[in-house]
Amino acid sequence: MSSLSKENSIVADMTLAPEGHLKIDWVRQHMPVLNRIREQFEAEQPFKGLKVSITLHLEAKTAYLAKVVQAGGAEVTITGSNPLSTQDDVCAALVEDGITVFAKYNPSPEEFKALNIKALESKPDLIIDDGGDFATLLHSERPDLMENIRGGAEETTTGIIRLKALQKQGILKFPMVAVNDAYCKYLFDNRYGTGQSAWDGIVRTTNLIVAGKTVVVVGYGWCGKGVAMRAKGLGANVIVTEVDAIKAVEAHMDGFHVMPMLEAAKHGDFFVTVTGNRYVIRGEHYDVMKDGAIMCNAGHFDVEVNKPELSDRSVSQRTVRKNIEEYQLKDGRKLYLLAEGRLVNLGAADGHPAEIMDTTFALQALSLKYVNDNYKTIGVKVENVPYNLDEQVARFKLESLGISIDSLTPAQVEYLDSWNLND
Repeated sequence: MSSLSKENSIVADMTLAPEGHLKIDWVRQHMPVLNRIREQFEAEQPFKGLKVSITLHLEAKTAYLAKVVQAGGAEVTITGSNPLSTQDDVCAALVEDGITVFAKYNPSPEEFKALNIKALESKPDLIIDDGGDFATLLHSERPDLMENIRGGAEETTTGIIRLKALQKQGILKFPMVAVNDAYCKYLFDNRYGTGQSAWDGIVRTTNLIVAGKTVVVVGYGWCGKGVAMRAKGLGANVIVTEVDAIKAVEAHMDGFHVMPMLEAAKHGDFFVTVTGNRYVIRGEHYDVMKDGAIMCNAGHFDVEVNKPELSDRSVSQRTVRKNIEEYQLKDGRKLYLLAEGRLVNLGAADGHPAEIMDTTFALQALSLKYVNDNYKTIGVKVENVPYNLDEQVARFKLESLGISIDSLTPAQVEYLDSWNLND
């Protein structure tokens, strides 16, 4: 254990470390792609002498990503990107492994922000961001902490939106790779990861059956597709609400009912928001919801369910079960909100399966190396993950599964070249 990381870290309880080590070891055994990249990093030392700060949902899979970056020679500092997703045992284990940690479960909003700032006070050379939280802090409040930053990688749709806003305003100060926009991220992580882990959180928390119930999925992006698909698989009747006409047609053709939110609100037993937007469930919807309706969010920020309006309409509020808040309305109906409207898959469960985060975090690790190798030529902008890295991760995944695929023959390559289609 690094004495420096232990002295500098802020965690809840170091005695929890043994449990954290077991969790990290479990996910390591189920992340073959990241293991392969770790071997590469140990040999090449791409981050030797550099400082890397990470903000992500601080559970076992994220912890193993931090250890892979550390294996590449980096001095790693990490913090949590959500107050309810941080696991204290994992934090303690990372400290014992020589990583500086500023995180604990369910801090106050003020403490949460302070811990994020602490993670940046090392003045990192590279960052891994989630929801654009680091980038926003650096550009708006602590520009003094970004003097060494070469660039970084962003995990989420929300973060990319915030980063592109900074770029459009002409104030972005370093390149960021949009990991969320890589094919291996949104096709697999957003769809299969969110689809399974959101329902893990809902079912684990409520202990209620889904079959025969009506599920309203608010938003039909890649995350919404996954949530709707898994709800159907559990036997639910699925309604999708959308503001995008193309996605609405897609949801209809995928076999789901499509209608406005105000109409869907009358029918839903479970509501899952996956839009990244603000107040997509709000006052007029509460007014027509069934007694006993359950709401949750699988978007990055806890703004999709309008909690102030829900409180205003309530005569009482109580916690009826861990991560379930009951709101009794003035007419006697009771509505329920899971995990305070924060990410239900992490606030009330363990997040995406390890095999899913294996590919996502492989992209993060390779993107971090890419931006470090190329930050002088990329320019100050939001950069897409190069396709060759995306495909490399997919090929590593196929190899880990024992699956082989075909390659184009020379004649096929020549044919495509003749049509200029191989680009």
